[in-house]
Amino acid sequence: MIKNVSNFLAVLGLVAALDACDARTPFALDAVEGATSDAIVNGQLDGEDHPAVVLLSMQEPNKALWRCSATMISPTIAVTAGHCTGEGGDAGGTFTGEFDRLRIFTGARIDGGDNDFPNAGPNAYDAIAFYTHPEYTSAAFNRHDVGVVVLAEPGIPFPAGFAFPTLPGQDALDAFHSGDHTRFTSVGYGMQDIKPRQVAVKVRMRATPELLQINVPGDTGDFSLTLSSNPKTGGVCFGDSGGPSFLGDSNVIAGVASFVRNGTCAGQGGVFRLDRASARGFVQSVIDGAPWRDRDPR
Repeated sequence: MIKNVSNFLAVLGLVAALDACDARTPFALDAVEGATSDAIVNGQLDGEDHPAVVLLSMQEPNKALWRCSATMISPTIAVTAGHCTGEGGDAGGTFTGEFDRLRIFTGARIDGGDNDFPNAGPNAYDAIAFYTHPEYTSAAFNRHDVGVVVLAEPGIPFPAGFAFPTLPGQDALDAFHSGDHTRFTSVGYGMQDIKPRQVAVKVRMRATPELLQINVPGDTGDFSLTLSSNPKTGGVCFGDSGGPSFLGDSNVIAGVASFVRNGTCAGQGGVFRLDRASARGFVQSVIDGAPWRDRDPR
């Protein structure tokens, strides 16, 4: 499910059922069960530092297809990448097309954790609806790469005093400039390594990449930014799609993991910005419209 757009490669979720790859994936990204690493790529274990970050599993009956990451911004609403919810996700949240179930898993460890991945059970929550930005297309996925997942009802336990992450103010990221080394905190359940071997343990990891490019015509445009990905700062990789990049150590989600520039997740990782009016308005419209409330959970 990696998409090619010019020199961009989508940071799509790994195929999770027996961790076999989708036939359309140009890279073999099989996960290695039981392997260990200290990375998101070159990052560290997140533990319980970001309990709002969850694993998103797209499924057919009794089969996980691929996975992404997401962030709960309320007890029932998660923000992720548009290429994780896919084209047609704006059609009233109907489960049609590439998958017929979308399931959220919580906890720092999915592999070896208190759940029965990819099945229903402890720490698993089925979506009742999902929505993709109405202008999203797979042909130009990085331009409107935001989706929203809706749970039927609150149920995820959060620690006492927990505050949900928030979106940035409109155009807030314009205050930063390419190469100013602004730090972000990227969190997700994606691959920990590709070379010399593939490591894809389903564990929540974090990295602290630096801002490389923002507002670059013909590259990031005004809708995305790129962050570093190297042994010093860490960075995002396949399966981190939709996961948050928080501004510094704050609780503000600057954007969601969207793409990488090569098949080894080295050099740069792309983030779709959530400070633009179009992205903010889309997320808020799902929250305000509440069109899922009369639906029966799948």
